[in-house]
Amino acid sequence: MIRTRFAPSPNGALHLGHAWSAIVAHDLARAAGGEFWLRIEDIDGTRSRGELAAEFRADLRWLGLGWDSEVIQSDRLASYAAAGERLRAMGLLYPCRCTRSQVASAATSAGPDGPLYPGTCRGEDVDPAGEVAWRLDMRAALARCGALEWEDALAGVQQARPEIFGDVVLLRKEAPASYHLAATLDDAADGITLVTRGRDLFLATHIHRLLQALLGLPVPRWHHHALLLDDSGRKLAKRRGSPSLAERRLAGEDGPALAGRLRAGRLPAGISLQKA
Repeated sequence: MIRTRFAPSPNGALHLGHAWSAIVAHDLARAAGGEFWLRIEDIDGTRSRGELAAEFRADLRWLGLGWDSEVIQSDRLASYAAAGERLRAMGLLYPCRCTRSQVASAATSAGPDGPLYPGTCRGEDVDPAGEVAWRLDMRAALARCGALEWEDALAGVQQARPEIFGDVVLLRKEAPASYHLAATLDDAADGITLVTRGRDLFLATHIHRLLQALLGLPVPRWHHHALLLDDSGRKLAKRRGSPSLAERRLAGEDGPALAGRLRAGRLPAGISLQKA
């Protein structure tokens, strides 16, 4: 059985890009007689606003989308801590006291998440009881797992290249877990068989596949769909003020009709679908 999910973070209102992602995940599941789940990813520190979860549910219902089960990420903090302990026991995590600005100034190259960590604290005597983040020792992790593959429904079989992330942070100072660790654990716990999300997260799958191998988690397939773009060619984003679904809903717009137009590729003026 196919099981997909839509996993918004309550740090801003949903917009048309979120509607498109939810519709793709919903329709893939329904076409196969499978399940579509909603997951509220609410562990992003002070940026998370609990009241937005109710708004998200209203937006999805307004679009005509129903879901089979709902998960709240903050209910799973113990599972993230347990995974961190397992990785520490395997000798794969080390504490890092570097700030983002220090990493940026010391980095000599960039990865998918920004400046690539130069390994400043690897092998150093850093007090783990202090204000630290826990980084994955990428060289040790790769030595443990060897070559890995993953499959995207649109792009085919991929050779995993987690090394492009360097020693990525998995447990953060200001949040219980990084996106990479939390999303990987959640998809396994929820039995997600087709991880449906935007093409902007394609590269993240390299590190997620490594984490699955390290933690003995099931390996789903992925479906990285094209993004909706604004008139400047950038993906729609909360921080750039893309019109919200709530504004459209409260203005009386017909939600199912909007969803139908998105499915048919009849996009609002100034919005386009990312090309292959």
